[in-house]
Formats: sequence, structure tokens, C-alpha cells
Amino acid sequence: MSNGMWGYEKAEGYNPGVDLTGFRVEAADGHIGKVDKHSYEAEDGHIVVDTGPWIFGRSVLLPAGTIRRIDEEARTVWVGSTKDEIKDAPEYHHESHALDPEYRRTVGGYYNTGL
Repeated sequence: MSNGMWGYEKAEGYNPGVDLTGFRVEAADGHIGKVDKHSYEAEDGHIVVDTGPWIFGRSVLLPAGTIRRIDEEARTVWVGSTKDEIKDAPEYHHESHALDPEYRRTVGGYYNTGL
């Protein structure tokens, strides 16, 4: 989990401590949902996106390293992944994945190929 995958270093407009919950999330090719949860923890920065009806209410975890820009005024987060990349990502289940290091490795490996 190195190279900034789980950190906000690449995110333009990143302001530590801002509550991203409810922010709109835009993929490289369009809207994908809203931030349901987020973390600023060292080596574990991420957002959990509720995709709503777009992919049948599925939740996905996006490492902070996928975030390209955050606009507090517009309450929007832009990520570098496409909608299809996010749709094909490992699904996130809070009950079983929140503290699962193997799940984190899987997600990190999935997104690391495109970063």
C-alpha cells in the first residue's frame, strides 16, 4: 500500500478534515453516485461510494489515490477511473470488508493497474 494508493496526495483541492459525506462523485466519464463514508486514516484513505440506481445500489470502495480533485463549494469529488472500471471493481460490504486486509490488497491491486 505504497505509492500514494491510500493517500490524498494526488487530490487537487484536498483539505484535511473536510467531511466528504454526501459529496457527489464524478468518474472520468460521468456521475457515479455519492460519498457514503470516507477515511483520512494514514495508509487507509478512501471513500465508499453509494452508486444508487446506477449499478443497482451497489457500494464500492475507492482508494484516496484514485481521487483527482475535490471541490468543497460544489460538494463534488472527481476520480480518475471510468464508470466501467468502477462498475467492475470488487464490491464493498461494510460488515465483511471494513477491517479485512485481504480485501484492501485486492482493491489496491485492482486500482493500481490504472494509476
